[in-house]
Amino acid sequence: MTETTEQMEETAETEQAADTELSRARNGHTLAQQLEALLIVADEPLSAVALATATDRPVREVRAALEALVAEFNGEAAERPGSPRGFELREVAGGYRFYVRESLDPVVADFVQQQTPARLSQAALETLAVVAYRQPISRGAIASIRAVNVDSVVRTLLARGLITEVGQDPETTATLYGTTEALLGHLGVGDVSELPPIAPLLDDGSEGFDREPV
Repeated sequence: MTETTEQMEETAETEQAADTELSRARNGHTLAQQLEALLIVADEPLSAVALATATDRPVREVRAALEALVAEFNGEAAERPGSPRGFELREVAGGYRFYVRESLDPVVADFVQQQTPARLSQAALETLAVVAYRQPISRGAIASIRAVNVDSVVRTLLARGLITEVGQDPETTATLYGTTEALLGHLGVGDVSELPPIAPLLDDGSEGFDREPV
């Protein structure tokens, strides 16, 4: 009984320390700084409601701060006008996320091509095949088919310019992915409809791929 009581006390102390640290971080940084920190680690667009919950601030206040950040990054802030930043904050499907400014896409693409090794891992090739034959497809659906976490692999394929975001699922708002023209060029086909049938390559001809290429 004594040991259980001691464990409960230790747990309570740990939780109190975490709450104190969180409170200190929130009080020591502006709302804009907190939003920037959350958005920079997000893999999917974050809604104003989700951001308000994470920062423990009213949704109205968070929306105003987001609009101010958008203006600042675009060089349109009234108090600090200037040149646009190399990235921008976009509202997509009811959520916010950082993106490279479109005009800088060629610079990023050139960098990726120079820095990234040419060969893809087996995991990346398998994930790429799933996207190619099942697009548009969400990250969760890819993970379900492959039965593994695919977050890092998807980021790699995005960085290589082999897949791209093509929209959002109307029901879940999850980001949907599809192949790019660059991939088609590497494969030597003009359209995904020219990909070979997948069924002959599978043991049962169906699992995970219940339809022909789009």
